[in-house]
Amino acid sequence: MLLEKIESLLKEVSTLTASNADEIEQLRLKYLSKKGEINALMADFRNVAADQKKMVGVKINELKQLAINKINELKQQTETVESQKDDIDLTRTAYPIPLGTRHPLTIVKNEIIDIFRRMGFTLADGPEIDDDLHVFTKLNFAADHPARDMQDTFFIEQSANDVTKNVLLRSHTSGDQAHYMETHQPPIRIICPGRVYRNEAISARAHCFFHQVEGLYIDKNVSFTDLKQVLLTFAREMFGAETKIRLRPSYFPFTEPSAEMDISCFICGGEGCGFCKHTGWVEILGCGMVDPNVLEACGIDSKVYTGYAFGMGVERITNLKYRVSDLRMFSENDMRFLKEFEAAN
Repeated sequence: MLLEKIESLLKEVSTLTASNADEIEQLRLKYLSKKGEINALMADFRNVAADQKKMVGVKINELKQLAINKINELKQQTETVESQKDDIDLTRTAYPIPLGTRHPLTIVKNEIIDIFRRMGFTLADGPEIDDDLHVFTKLNFAADHPARDMQDTFFIEQSANDVTKNVLLRSHTSGDQAHYMETHQPPIRIICPGRVYRNEAISARAHCFFHQVEGLYIDKNVSFTDLKQVLLTFAREMFGAETKIRLRPSYFPFTEPSAEMDISCFICGGEGCGFCKHTGWVEILGCGMVDPNVLEACGIDSKVYTGYAFGMGVERITNLKYRVSDLRMFSENDMRFLKEFEAAN
């Protein structure tokens, strides 16, 4: 009976066919797995008479080898058919892959960084979630300064007894400068780009988050003249060789004296137009000499060293450069708007 079953299986296996890999796998499981037909024969082999064991064993091995060879042959045939179905024409023009573009803020930020790098400034970074000590206290903000008010800045934790321990989203990257001055001694020449947060009503001209690039230079005998020349060089590199600058007295807690810097309107050439409100000038940044109190608070001897600082909004510079009318467009991810900057890369 066992020999008859083996002969039947030999005929069955020799005529096996399959059209895909799944069918081949089913055949393998049927004949060669632990619960398959051939393994079942091995279980019955124990009951074969001693004088027939050799002959039956040879037949079972023959069946097993035939099943292995047949399944491997079917696998090869299927793989060959699949490869012949491949219709890739390597001589054909490649599928067009749409390329992305850098965000306009990234384009302008990188341009600003590149200009100051060529003037010897290095990059410094700091945390977006910081403490009051570095964002306000070390930068000479008075204890009752409006920027410490919950309505002006985003606070995460507030200390009942010590304002310096308040945790907040940084409202400027000047805090990065405080961190850097604590751990480095002059000469210091850094720029700090990054995202900052303020509790503003979102409109075409304001947002609750935006981007800044701030600069700091501290060394012996640094003067306001040095600051003016660096800013003039920056303005001409960014807006054109004919650009003029104007410094107007202003106030910042961390600089003294302080100034707002305007550039001559590059649209009308300083003659007056709607863009510059017919003044011929456009404001782009704030600057000044680092207040001695800031140097001392950060561990730098103000009797030996002086320095200057400046800061600008990347959105502001981008608006001026590309004349974007609505600040919200920078964060709405409208592809129609972003595609306009493909050529700017």
